Amino acid sequence: MARALIVVDVQNDFCEGGSLAVAGGADVAFRIGELLHRWHEADPDDRQYAYVVATRDHHIDPGDHFSREPDFVHSWPPHCVAGTDGVSFHPNLDPQPFDAIFDKGEYAAAYSGFEGKSHDGGHPLADWLRTKGVTDVDVCGIATDYCVRATALDARKEGFGTTVLTTLTAGVAESTTQKALTELRAAGVDLT
Repeated sequence: MARALIVVDVQNDFCEGGSLAVAGGADVAFRIGELLHRWHEADPDDRQYAYVVATRDHHIDPGDHFSREPDFVHSWPPHCVAGTDGVSFHPNLDPQPFDAIFDKGEYAAAYSGFEGKSHDGGHPLADWLRTKGVTDVDVCGIATDYCVRATALDARKEGFGTTVLTTLTAGVAESTTQKALTELRAAGVDLT
């Protein structure tokens, strides 16, 4: 039985100063960085996580996901465009000892990290985790009410024991964040 940490979309464009900033994103990046630092420095036999992976929005031409007049529900301003600084992990997320990175959303909207493919061979996240013997995942990152929510729900659907580390997430809005947390609980996701 192995546990993995999934760090969701802690990218420049989702933190303060980015094109689709979430309030508190830079602070969440820093706090996740502190957790990763403790994990990285721990004796391998004492580590809380067997693996740490990250997801990234990585848009090339996501169609109507981008809009000049976004509705902020189904369409958004351009963000995390491949080849720009906005797609990069936020500098507060340091260190970045990721065992794998999963990019999503190149040609269509993608909220869940389970829609992404790894850099090391294009493996889907669920398959990658299973090949490593992972049975449980903790999920953190940005945004609680969108990509964290979708990733955690898909983790449950894929059969992983799933916990969202709510103190290591930032949501877009209080109302949608509370709705997402209620939905996650109802789906059997633990919140801590």
